[in-house]
Amino acid sequence: MQLHTDRILFGGDYNPEQWPEEVWEEDMRLFHLAHISEVTLNVFSWALLQPSEDTYDFHELDRIMELARREHLKVILATSTAAQPAWMSARHPQTNRTDAHEQQHHFGGRQNICPTSPIFRHFAGRLVEKLAARYAGFDNLVAYHLSNEYGGYCYCEHCQAAYRDWLRRRYGTIENLNRAWNTTFWGHRFYDFSEIRIPDYLTEEFDYGTAGALRTNVQANSIDYRRFMTDCTIDLVEMEKTAIRKYSDLPITTNLMYNFDGYDLAKIARHLDFVSWDSYPAYGDAASNTALWHDLMRGIGGGQSFSLMEQTPSVTNWHPYCRLKRPGIMRLGSYQAVAHGADTVLFFQLRRSRGACEKYHGALIDHVGNEHTRVFQEMTELGAELEKLGGTLLAAKSRARAAILFDWDSWWGTALSAGPSVLISYLEEIQTWYRALWQLHIPVDLLPVDAVLGNPDREVSAIRDPQAENPEGAAALAAYDLVFAPMLYLDKNGFSDALHRYVAQGGHFVTSYFSGYADDTDLVRLGGYPASWKDLLGVWVEESDALPPDVENHFSYNGVRHACHILCDLMHPLDDTVEILGAYEEDFYRNMPVVTRHPFGKGACWYVGTRSDEAFYRAFVSDVCRESGIAPLAEAPLEVEVTRRENENGVFLFLLNHSDAPQELALPVGGTDLLTGTSYRKGETLHLAPAQVVILSQQDK
Repeated sequence: MQLHTDRILFGGDYNPEQWPEEVWEEDMRLFHLAHISEVTLNVFSWALLQPSEDTYDFHELDRIMELARREHLKVILATSTAAQPAWMSARHPQTNRTDAHEQQHHFGGRQNICPTSPIFRHFAGRLVEKLAARYAGFDNLVAYHLSNEYGGYCYCEHCQAAYRDWLRRRYGTIENLNRAWNTTFWGHRFYDFSEIRIPDYLTEEFDYGTAGALRTNVQANSIDYRRFMTDCTIDLVEMEKTAIRKYSDLPITTNLMYNFDGYDLAKIARHLDFVSWDSYPAYGDAASNTALWHDLMRGIGGGQSFSLMEQTPSVTNWHPYCRLKRPGIMRLGSYQAVAHGADTVLFFQLRRSRGACEKYHGALIDHVGNEHTRVFQEMTELGAELEKLGGTLLAAKSRARAAILFDWDSWWGTALSAGPSVLISYLEEIQTWYRALWQLHIPVDLLPVDAVLGNPDREVSAIRDPQAENPEGAAALAAYDLVFAPMLYLDKNGFSDALHRYVAQGGHFVTSYFSGYADDTDLVRLGGYPASWKDLLGVWVEESDALPPDVENHFSYNGVRHACHILCDLMHPLDDTVEILGAYEEDFYRNMPVVTRHPFGKGACWYVGTRSDEAFYRAFVSDVCRESGIAPLAEAPLEVEVTRRENENGVFLFLLNHSDAPQELALPVGGTDLLTGTSYRKGETLHLAPAQVVILSQQDK
């Protein structure tokens, strides 16, 4: 189910309850000036809506909802359950979150809830049902917004009991759990599920030296706990959805977070009608990193359009350095979201608060309170453009022949691993490979690994036959000519079979160091790394050398010398069918392969046993794409982002200049710019000013 609207929604979080009513009318005037078409209401209003356990007061929200309807504003109605009222924390302290030091928190902050608390769930479910019943008749209501930025873990005794029940369902018997967790190590064997405790700072987890890395004595326990907390969040999502569905069939979403590894967002996304997320790149963050998260949100949403639920109009006040968005950058970032599949351009926030921790966060209406600001004028210009575009770009698909596999379990597994290096970063490895594709202007989908497994919830996967056939997984991979799996640490049960089928049938597969090492429960697959993929890759890794930050090795690829960082895999070819594309130049493993290619069936596999520099990845990825028959969307400068979307209205080529300097390129197609009406011929040189955006409606498909 998608968001039903006739145009790209433009608006965002609006909190009129923070202001006297005479301000509301002025806000409406300013909203219309800025072409605002949507407001997200009621995000943090629970305390106002329910002043006591048995008392509800909706009269102020009634007036706000009526005002939005009168002003012809679409509404996304939030459920307010991200911050419980003070009376709940005071009278029912067990609803407050308990931290990793097993200290129960008092009232304060948000997402301060125990997700398994029956008392919290009782009050939250009752509030959501009352909201859905009360506002079901509003024809300008377009979607429901559950909670806000789900996050955080709880370590209370109620969660302890729920975790043990979750483990019983997953493993069936204590013997299965002991085997999966390898509990004979350090005498961790359990004789009953009641003996197991959540991993925290009083049990298994600890900060590792000065590196600031979190480590754990039992990786399988810590990974399972994160899976459990994901499932607890899904239970909250389903609880609120059930309450809403009694009165409404409108689409339901929640705002997922940028760079967030706390929960498996792909698993949560399967329980939403459409995916939404909050984009807050930090100062200096590469444009390709934001693009990656747009593509990931589209990927976990099954390739459908997503909603950009929050971004800042000007400044993000919680970053270490609160740099302003320079003129044109807010517009550029907004169109970047649309270029990757967003059907909304929404912001936090529409009016700046006077007090508390986000009073200096950017807004459409600043503390000066009028339209005579740079940000307001930029927002107004963007709003007019989006209004003019109407529904032209809605539900447009992005079609890619290359995919990158993304896996939260592998993210957790690598982050918690005791070795081989504290410098290992799953997200940075994904970003490195994605950036090469982005710079080469090659479309790519971010594909959750569980989409390949055919059994996405996989409660009993840890005790399933690891070599079980998985034809559904091979079919999911077969949609792509080329699949990248950087640092896919966990070779989950059923994945290897799907991968073998995919490559044998003509697929192309690329992976990197620290991939395929362990199974679902972080038990190492024996026989040389990566054990289940050795025949595919034609190599096995004997050991890995972790390089300190000031140490490099080197290799040459296509006659160009490149550096090795972080890790150097010492690998051995299995036979003479392996093509060595690069070899180490220094140390005792000089002349051992670092980059290899191996044919398998009708396809081929590549292995890169180190982290290298951007120039290498561009050259290597370009070669692999060429062999896979994948061409760039355009020959363009590295700083120009190029994407392609299509729907029943046509095919659209997006060109965005992320550099501070003018750029130019020869257009691969002819067409008309939707933003300016300018027509271009195929092959004509396009001159892009800094931060300029062109959306070319193609003449030739």
